[in-house]
Amino acid sequence: MQVQWYPGHMHKALKEIREILPEIDIFVEILDARIPYSSQNPSLAEIRGDRPCLRILNKSDLADASSTTAWMQHFSTEANIRSVAICREDRSGISNLIPICQSMVIKPRHAGYLAVLVSGIPNVGKSTLINAMTGRAIAKTGNEPAITKGLQRIKLDDNCWLYDTPGVLWPNIEHPASGYRLAMSGAVRDTAMDYPDVAHYAAAWLLENSSDILVQRYGLEQAPPDASSLLQAVGRARGALRSGGRVDEERAAKAFIADIRDGSLGRLTLESPTDAQREMLELEEIREKKAARKAARKSKKGSKQRKSREHTIDE
Repeated sequence: MQVQWYPGHMHKALKEIREILPEIDIFVEILDARIPYSSQNPSLAEIRGDRPCLRILNKSDLADASSTTAWMQHFSTEANIRSVAICREDRSGISNLIPICQSMVIKPRHAGYLAVLVSGIPNVGKSTLINAMTGRAIAKTGNEPAITKGLQRIKLDDNCWLYDTPGVLWPNIEHPASGYRLAMSGAVRDTAMDYPDVAHYAAAWLLENSSDILVQRYGLEQAPPDASSLLQAVGRARGALRSGGRVDEERAAKAFIADIRDGSLGRLTLESPTDAQREMLELEEIREKKAARKAARKSKKGSKQRKSREHTIDE
């Protein structure tokens, strides 16, 4: 799936982050615990450089617990990276976040306070987390992506300033699987996604990886043979029907994606560190092929120009 959603405020936000970078001691990147790889913004990683980064796996109550542990172990192998898991309802660990940041910064850039930039993709729970950290409603929250539009600076206490940034995607989400996962999690605005297409991908993945929860959730005798059959069954189970008892595919797809997003299908992690490593290798191959095609086109164009010049000289 190619995500075509990169509004102007996201481009502006990345520009603002680059501008304030000299002020920042540490990045806090909030990830969706269900998609820790796909919810990492490569643009932010490029901007951050070698600054320390605390990765918060938010919504961990929606993710498989053993998978979250595996991801935290994976992140622990990276330089200047630490990670913690946070649930939507249980915010008991939030009070520890700033002390963790302070422990990761050897020498702050400013005398007397720590500058913390909080970042994340749209709808990952960043604003809700900031409000919990400050104890007051500072950042706008909502159930759809792109609520926060501009960067704001928040004084947490005398020793810490938070820089709250809008949820930011990146211009080109190269791997199709990441695009689908982002859409499944709610990071992509509804108007920028094709629900039946995303639901078909999700159905195929769940049939392969967690078919038992589908049988239980939708009252099926057995798992359907393919994604299309599953979505037909979901439509009947959820009452997404048109006149004559035909399944409304759009409504069925929306109901299915809603079940994934709100946890009605149970705790799901949609990718593993192994998946991430494989897909990064696939991306390298994709980039190499694109570069080879571009070089071939350039060479062909150059050859035509040389022949044209030679023809002109002969005349």
